[in-house]
Amino acid sequence: MEHHINAGIAGTGMYIPEKLLTNADLEKMVDTSDEWITTRVGIRERHLAAPEETSSSMGSKAARMALAQACVSPAEVDLIIMATITPDVPWPASACFIQRELGASQAACFDIAAACTGFIYGLSLAQGFISTGMYKTVLVVAAETLSRITDWEDRNTAVLFGDAAGAAVLRPVAAPKGILATYLGADGSKGDLLELPAGGSRLPASHETVSARQHYIRMKGNEVFKFAARAMANSNKEALQRAGHKVEELDLLIPHQANMRIIEAAARLSNLPMEKVFLNIDRYGNTSAATTAVALCEALQQQRLKPDSLCLLVAFGGGFTWGSCLIRI
Repeated sequence: MEHHINAGIAGTGMYIPEKLLTNADLEKMVDTSDEWITTRVGIRERHLAAPEETSSSMGSKAARMALAQACVSPAEVDLIIMATITPDVPWPASACFIQRELGASQAACFDIAAACTGFIYGLSLAQGFISTGMYKTVLVVAAETLSRITDWEDRNTAVLFGDAAGAAVLRPVAAPKGILATYLGADGSKGDLLELPAGGSRLPASHETVSARQHYIRMKGNEVFKFAARAMANSNKEALQRAGHKVEELDLLIPHQANMRIIEAAARLSNLPMEKVFLNIDRYGNTSAATTAVALCEALQQQRLKPDSLCLLVAFGGGFTWGSCLIRI
């Protein structure tokens, strides 16, 4: 696929809420243990949004950091894409709230709901808008307040999720830098394996849906696990092939931080050593769309990515959705 204009990462930002929830804290809440959580999923702690914080308020803080790093003023932003499955309200779009908070009055705004693959879907969209020349400066924000939809009585899911926000500013760059290839996939027939059952037009909020705890995340973990590692490995292969690169050329893989064993399986299937895989799951848990955005920001901060590094983002999420994005920094 030929692009007239390459879209590159001009700046990144992140925001992690202050409140910490450790495995020891969870031991007091549900029937689980620090040892079980650490060995099974690789999470030691996660952060929870304060009562007054929302996905858009956290996303705005990450966005400010990304704009500052890119030396871009809010007035220069042409488009804001917000990736979230925990919007402030069903509508208006949380991207509109971020626009208002930043004062980005020239920007078009919309949300996308691709679950954990949301940031990668957002980068792919941003690349499309920039490559056609339609927009010059696109702000992609991924923010989640999963603590608001986590069932704290369900020991299988309560240990997994946290809250966070990440952001990236995309602008035209000269080849060979920028987004080299993206790959997006989905399988709607498996949507019921990971879902939020109520609150939409199918099951509007009612006394029954609330008492049946249908406004919380429901997950068939084993089924998701089986599909996720293979889908992520296939996404890695697809993006590399599309750009004409080999897996050996990769400097860093930034996978969705859902489960340590899924990450290890995906790396193994991709023939990638773990030292080339970025990990922060132990500190933040699964923050859905925000994981890859936060990890990209941290990888740059820690200089795991330097100018000319070849980096691959990959994720898998409810929908099912999956995707990858190959970037030359």
